[in-house]
Amino acid sequence: MLGTRAWVFSVLVLEVTSVLGRQTMLTQSVRRVQTGKRTPSTFAGPADAPESPGEWTTWFNVDHPGGQGDYERLDAIRFYYGDRVCARPLRLEARTTDWVPASSTGQVVHGSPREGFWCLNREQRAGQNCSNYTVRFLCPPGSLRRDTERIWSPWTPWSKCSAACGQTGVQTRTRTCLAEMVSLCTEASEEGQLCVSQACAACDLSCPMGQVNADCDACMCQDFMLHGAVSLPGGAPASGATVYLLTKTPKMLTRTDGSGRFQVPGLCPDGKSTLKITKARFAPIVLTMPRTSLRTATVNAEFMRAETPYIVMNPETKARRAGQSVSLCCKATGKPSPDKYFWYHNGTLLDPSLYKHESKLVLRNLQQDQTGEYFCKAQSDAGAAKSQAAQLTVIAPDETPCNPVPESYLIRLPHDCFQNATDSFYYDVGRCPVKTCAGQQDNGIRCRDAVENCCGISKTEEREIQCSGYTLPTKVAAECSCQRCTETRSIVRGRVSASDNGEPMRFGHVYLGNSRVSMTGYKGTFTLHVPPDTERLVLTFVDRLQKFVNTTKVLPFNKKGSAVFHEIKMLRRKEPITLEATETNIIPLGEAAGEDPMAELEIPSKTFYKQNGEPYMGKVKASVTFLDPRNISTATAAQSDLNFVSDEGDTLPLRTYGMFSVDFREEANSEPLNAGKVKVHLDSTQVQMPQHVPMMKLWSLNPDTGLWEEEGDFKFERQRRNKREERTFLVGNMEIRERRLFNLDVPESRRCFIKVRTYRSERFLPSEQIQGVVVSVINLEPRTGFSSNPRAWGRFDSVITGPNGACLPAFCDDQSPDAYSAYVLASLAGEELEAVESSPKFNPNAIGVPQPYLNKLKYRRTDHEDPRVKKTAFQISMAKPRPNSAEESNGPIYAFENLRACEEAPPSAAHFRFYQIEGDRYDYNTVPFNEDDPMSWTEDYLAWWPKPMEFRACYIKVKIVGPLEVNVRSRNMGGTHRRTVGKLYGIRDVKSTRDRDQPNVSSACLEFKCSGMLYDQDRVDRTLVKVIPQGSCHRASVNSMLHEYLVNHLPLVVNNDTSEYTMLAPLDPLGHNYGIYTVTDQDPRTAKEIALGRCFDGTSDGSSRIMKSNVGVALTFNCAERQVGRQSAFQYLQSTPARLPPAAGSVQERVPPRRQQRESWGGQRRRAGTTSLRFSN
Repeated sequence: MLGTRAWVFSVLVLEVTSVLGRQTMLTQSVRRVQTGKRTPSTFAGPADAPESPGEWTTWFNVDHPGGQGDYERLDAIRFYYGDRVCARPLRLEARTTDWVPASSTGQVVHGSPREGFWCLNREQRAGQNCSNYTVRFLCPPGSLRRDTERIWSPWTPWSKCSAACGQTGVQTRTRTCLAEMVSLCTEASEEGQLCVSQACAACDLSCPMGQVNADCDACMCQDFMLHGAVSLPGGAPASGATVYLLTKTPKMLTRTDGSGRFQVPGLCPDGKSTLKITKARFAPIVLTMPRTSLRTATVNAEFMRAETPYIVMNPETKARRAGQSVSLCCKATGKPSPDKYFWYHNGTLLDPSLYKHESKLVLRNLQQDQTGEYFCKAQSDAGAAKSQAAQLTVIAPDETPCNPVPESYLIRLPHDCFQNATDSFYYDVGRCPVKTCAGQQDNGIRCRDAVENCCGISKTEEREIQCSGYTLPTKVAAECSCQRCTETRSIVRGRVSASDNGEPMRFGHVYLGNSRVSMTGYKGTFTLHVPPDTERLVLTFVDRLQKFVNTTKVLPFNKKGSAVFHEIKMLRRKEPITLEATETNIIPLGEAAGEDPMAELEIPSKTFYKQNGEPYMGKVKASVTFLDPRNISTATAAQSDLNFVSDEGDTLPLRTYGMFSVDFREEANSEPLNAGKVKVHLDSTQVQMPQHVPMMKLWSLNPDTGLWEEEGDFKFERQRRNKREERTFLVGNMEIRERRLFNLDVPESRRCFIKVRTYRSERFLPSEQIQGVVVSVINLEPRTGFSSNPRAWGRFDSVITGPNGACLPAFCDDQSPDAYSAYVLASLAGEELEAVESSPKFNPNAIGVPQPYLNKLKYRRTDHEDPRVKKTAFQISMAKPRPNSAEESNGPIYAFENLRACEEAPPSAAHFRFYQIEGDRYDYNTVPFNEDDPMSWTEDYLAWWPKPMEFRACYIKVKIVGPLEVNVRSRNMGGTHRRTVGKLYGIRDVKSTRDRDQPNVSSACLEFKCSGMLYDQDRVDRTLVKVIPQGSCHRASVNSMLHEYLVNHLPLVVNNDTSEYTMLAPLDPLGHNYGIYTVTDQDPRTAKEIALGRCFDGTSDGSSRIMKSNVGVALTFNCAERQVGRQSAFQYLQSTPARLPPAAGSVQERVPPRRQQRESWGGQRRRAGTTSLRFSN
């Protein structure tokens, strides 16, 4: 080629430490640390690199320093990486993932080129674990591929010359760096050279067969005929599909006929020409012309349903310092697969020519003005989808990544620890808000950071709180800093049952996509771990017994970890009826008493066909189950979350007028059948909002994404049958193939958010907010247009409360305050929380919303008119806030575009409230920990829970013989560990529960701190537990098996005081025969709930909410009746007005304590729809 010249395009080069320098430091360190233990020559020495022939492998990291240590064993590396390491390495080199040589860590390490490298946690200094190490090996010459071959992909072919014919241009080739570390990608990734295009000619296209056509863009063979047949999924003919020839500009050739067939003359069977066949709502088919010497050929093809792009990987929130680099990634699936990605910063499209991004956006040399929200949009021929927005924070190089000053955080003290200084039972221990921060990172540019950093407590101070007769130690947050985030795991638990009578779905399957991830138990309960990087959890519940309709749900979960409990309601499958396939059949949809059907399904004659496309003319077993929105009790059984994706990729809500599930089967062998040309007739009188009529569409559910996709529009039909000539119907056409769940919906753009917070008590303190509560809203039918205001609903949504409450989406209207109303309820682990009352007292301060906006919202608790109704929900009118109204600009209703304001609203802003009924239990931890938020866990020897991903709950059953219920306390201190001996872990108080059958007997299930390893996993501590019943009590007996165990597992604690009992807690999970109940789980609330249920039941595997005082008892106390006039601790609390600390914010009306009637071990707790405890299997 004339005038060729090559050059290298600019690439980023990072400076790294020389290998020789690292070898020198490593060798010296190993010799110093490992004197007398290892032969120093096993590691690379100072002269190894220049004098020893060979070549180094890449760096390997196959283990992490959890458990016993970090094991980078050669056999494991060879298992994962195969021939990337030689059979007999000569030397070994090790460093940490932070590029620190092993010599600089000061840790004891071991290494051998034949065995690999390892570091044991038990050999390190107290309180320190091994670092995360990575290794490489020196191999004999020629035993490895060249580094360039390992790091870089092969060059692509040279591109076509960029110049027009006869002129000089440029052609390029590229290659991709395969290494994760940018520092290894120092060579050119793109090369270019000058080129001269071919000489200009009338047509430069050459044809291996046939002749060039007049447009000079295709080859034509006059004597050849192509025949084709195209079918739909399930085998039905694809009529009306368009066939194109792909050239520079696609050329339409023909359309398929009613049988799905086509023929095209004149194409060449050269094995190169490409055809594209398209049909609305189906993924395009691309075919290559067959190569043949015959004059005819036949091609067959089957459409796949087009699927809108669906985001499966969202960009992650990250923090960096100015000058650093960051990678943001997103990934989408669909049919066809997305072929274009666009990135946006604060809503503005980034220029692809400047950033050269695809699904991965890399930003180098960051500046502070690049802080903000980033999201991507994936696009294909089927549509587009936008990812969740990720927040990128860029701080100055010398800026502190976290505010070092902790924020205020109040904990409640025991009932006998009133603080005169603050005139309250509260103490400020401080906390560090958990958020992503710019911590230390390696040089790799990854989609997910190798180390995730969060702001957390880095320094605590010990304080002593003076109580009545004793001193209570506590640890207060003194300083915050950026550190490695606490590892957590998100768990979803629930119970699946029928929406009509609560019958559990026993032994059903739970699917995530096409994978079965869980199974329901006998009581319908299930548990699953949410996979990492999941943004949208879409689960399908399948009843193997075919009693219920298969149900797809989008379940919110706590992304920061911990367990969330969901009640899953399923519709009972309609009993099948027999249809004649040769006749027209009408099936009503919605048969409410005294009401006309919402719609009807018309199935014309001869419309059924088998899965292979063969027509079916026999008898059909048809089951059509309709979810009627006129019945509000069915709202919780709604499929999915009623969202769809617009053409621009935005996720938007739908308002339903009914869903129906269809199941057609052959009568003889129960094989599934498809149906074509089915009509849906929707009674227009059922659509109460006139503006919804022209917007009505027919939708089907994609069970993999949980999103609804459009099937077709509706058209007016005024005279369908003689009996209903005066009625107007909306008629939609559909085909029933692979999808069996359909929806009559309209898109609704009038949206708002409701701010809701949940609390542990009626004190409504910001520090007592509960996370992980499922808050749900049912959007109710507008009141206008109904003479009797029937109960109807249009949408169901759920969200999870976080540290700042929750923002609940709901329909609203800015013209008419009564256009929409919302029914809001909340539950935690299946327990329904209580809403603030609206009658007989109507207190805006307690409700959390000031006047006059509260009157406009028409707040009503469910028992407003009938006190016999449950108090666990409220209803409001969804009056959209006026933009120029000051009293409506601060919540609790926020316009849809003000979601950020809703999410970041302070506790002083208006909001609606739910709260738990206070039970007769109290927990105090010396090291504060919020069980709703596992990320609040702090590394400390006095932490009640030693490991943040494993929670072990221990309970002891105490029997009280006496006429009164008494308070029982456990005082838990270090027993045998040198770091904690004599120091307090925490206190637990619980009031005994009266036995139903024995008037003078009550029992208490009392939590104590389990014995075991502390957070450093160095050695165990047997907790010193002291059980103290209040009042005049005398220890009567100790469980003989428990006593024998303690005698045989020394040391044994002396018990001279008969008014209490002291023991060194057992290390073993003993069980009910000992009166000890132990449960380990990855969620603390779940572990405690299961252990409590077993303790009440007195068994090791059962559960009960009724106290059984005569079984599974560890300790028995005889307690005399208290003198007249003497109050118990709980009576004292009931008779003392609630006193709030001065730091609580705005002054609120004091709410008198509620009556302490216990309906269960948790106090007056309400369970949704059942009176039995719900435990996971």
